[in-house]
Amino acid sequence: MFDRLYVMLMKEFLELKRDRWAMFRLIVPMIIQMLVFGYAATFTVYHVKTAILDLDHSQASRSLISHFVATSHFDVVDVATTQSAITRDIDHDEAVIAIVIHAGFNQDLENGRSAPLQVIVDGTNSNTALIALGYISQIVTQFSASQVSTLPFRGKPSISLQGISLQYQPWFNEGLNDRWFFIPGVIGTLTLMQVVSLTAFAIVREREVGTLEQIMVSPIRPYEFILGKTIPFFLIGLGDIALVVAFGILWFHIPFVGNPWIMLLGASLFLLAALGMGLLLSTFSQTQQQAFALNFFFVNPFFILSGFAFPIAAMPKLLQWFTVINPLRYFLVVIRAVFLKGVGLAVLWPDMLALTLLALVMLTISVLRFRKSLD
Repeated sequence: MFDRLYVMLMKEFLELKRDRWAMFRLIVPMIIQMLVFGYAATFTVYHVKTAILDLDHSQASRSLISHFVATSHFDVVDVATTQSAITRDIDHDEAVIAIVIHAGFNQDLENGRSAPLQVIVDGTNSNTALIALGYISQIVTQFSASQVSTLPFRGKPSISLQGISLQYQPWFNEGLNDRWFFIPGVIGTLTLMQVVSLTAFAIVREREVGTLEQIMVSPIRPYEFILGKTIPFFLIGLGDIALVVAFGILWFHIPFVGNPWIMLLGASLFLLAALGMGLLLSTFSQTQQQAFALNFFFVNPFFILSGFAFPIAAMPKLLQWFTVINPLRYFLVVIRAVFLKGVGLAVLWPDMLALTLLALVMLTISVLRFRKSLD
């Protein structure tokens, strides 16, 4: 058995060595995608085009406007003089946010009354609009606090003003850098796409060019053929994970505070599940075009339903149940926890167990279907 398996492995590595573009395809696209996702995947919004209409022309209104100008989240593209100008800016996509300060704004603040501030938002891009509204809320809260501290108290002497002082202390990501959240997720996502496509395409290619039948009439057994095909991709997957992890740490400065052996265990279980998925897709495909279509059909939903960017708890119950069979969901928990929290098996054992079960089930079903397709 071991002699035949060794020959099969040598065949795969020799084919990889003879392919001049193989190493390029295995390394360069991963690095490029890591760079693109690393810089593009973020919830932080900068330079939101903003129009301002100041109808109060007071010191307080000018101070509020200066708060918006001072931040990099907003770019004041128009200081309008009429309401129609604000409407034109929003309609023509010249501004995403419009801030209207009505007359009497300063007087209301001095009299201790609520001073309304109108914010008009282009809801076409709801994600940007919601994030921008959060920034506006923070700026207005800071401005309001500064105004209360400078205004004289005009109430009765027996009344005291008391406010709530909010103090927050983030753990594991003190600067709340969302790139620290996304980069580990990018590592898992890119690895899933790479390993599944490699496994599915390689076996289908053997069938398509006619070498699969030649191999099957040789003394090699079906399970030895499957091991010989999947072990190289398992090793390639480990290499890819090590490469993008090192790139994330060195280029994006993502802290790695966990145990590398816990990371290796989680990555190995995840790769076994991904290999089982790729092998399963190959049993349903007769050509590489079919394998490509099935790969696109399954991998994309797994990416969306993994918790990479969209919280699983916010999904409908039916989709939440579907995520139970998604290995990427569990690996993202493992890799983010190992990267940022440094936790071990005492915390991660449920996700490790889920990856183990998925790997066993997918590999078993895939092997059975593959042997049946050979027969």
